[in-house]
Amino acid sequence: MAISQIFICRHGETEWSLSGKHTGRTDLALTERGRQQAKNLKARLSALSVDFALTSPLLRARTTCELAGFSNARTEPLMVEWDYGDYEGLTHAEIRKLNPTWRLTKDGAPNGESPEQMTQRVDQFLFWLMQQHGNCLLFSHGHFLKSLAARWLKLEIAQASCFALTVASLSTLSFERENPVISLWNSA
Repeated sequence: MAISQIFICRHGETEWSLSGKHTGRTDLALTERGRQQAKNLKARLSALSVDFALTSPLLRARTTCELAGFSNARTEPLMVEWDYGDYEGLTHAEIRKLNPTWRLTKDGAPNGESPEQMTQRVDQFLFWLMQQHGNCLLFSHGHFLKSLAARWLKLEIAQASCFALTVASLSTLSFERENPVISLWNSA
């Protein structure tokens, strides 16, 4: 049996996600509310049939994963958040003052990852994932997971901006017949 379903969870709240700051590679801890959100995921996730779990190596994803009951998850470096480069730690409004037409998924970030680099990384991860078997659970980050959903549907990475994804949400990528589909999105 090949990969069947991919359950995806965005990490719980951090100080920067709460304030709207772009958090790429900065390794932040969850807030107390974020820790509670992660614990609340445990009941929902225990009802799923999960064959293996993967987590980003960043603390906010790893902690969400552990508090949600998946301490045996394997760390996957390809699942880190988009590298925001010079825009790391800035809010969208602050970035728009520097570049009024900026869109991450179209423009990338100066001294960070370009859309082409993100596409390559996500595609590399998806290629590997499609060689696995069963149902997978991923704990990762907003822009990485939105990019994953776009590429799952064979869309350009720029289309990732069409997907909203809140903290501690659950989504499901699956198949309808042989077609990749989103069967659940942004369920919090």
